[in-house]
Amino acid sequence: MYRKVLDRGRRPAVWLAMVLMLAGCAGVDVERYAGTTPRLDIAHYFEGQTRAWGMVQDYSGEVQRRFTVDIDGSVEGDTLTLDERFTYADGETDRRVWTFERRDGGRWEGRASDVEGVVQARQVGHVFHMSYPLEVTVDGRDLTFQMDDWMYLQPDGRLINRTAMRKFGLTLAEITIMFTHEER
Repeated sequence: MYRKVLDRGRRPAVWLAMVLMLAGCAGVDVERYAGTTPRLDIAHYFEGQTRAWGMVQDYSGEVQRRFTVDIDGSVEGDTLTLDERFTYADGETDRRVWTFERRDGGRWEGRASDVEGVVQARQVGHVFHMSYPLEVTVDGRDLTFQMDDWMYLQPDGRLINRTAMRKFGLTLAEITIMFTHEER
């Protein structure tokens, strides 16, 4: 009898936890941004030289890393290539080369050497969104995170990038990056 009373008392908490977990899985639909301006075209935005500044924050909000990124972007037909060179505050450097193929309806397919498989991305209005698995070394161990990557073009031409790094459905870190392109 005592056990049944405890179980009944826990049910609302269990249901609430399940609802909150499911709500966390539901995200904003990129179509919500249809018709917003200024319109973002990533091929146009990233063609040429782009510079960015960013930070990685852990689950508590504490800044774990700061970095700059120099990007050389080239467009050939429907292919955008981004050669990204990262420099971290501690002096470490890294490089990632993305290749994006434009598809119909604001869709893009992306590839990078450290990203598993083909990344499906969408650009709608002032927004670009992609989600992909990325292997990251943390304390000497390679962990695969699910990256939920959103870029927002601002009226002044700056581009803000917010990325949630998830593992087991939980956001363990967030990345914020501010891009500005060289004058054209």
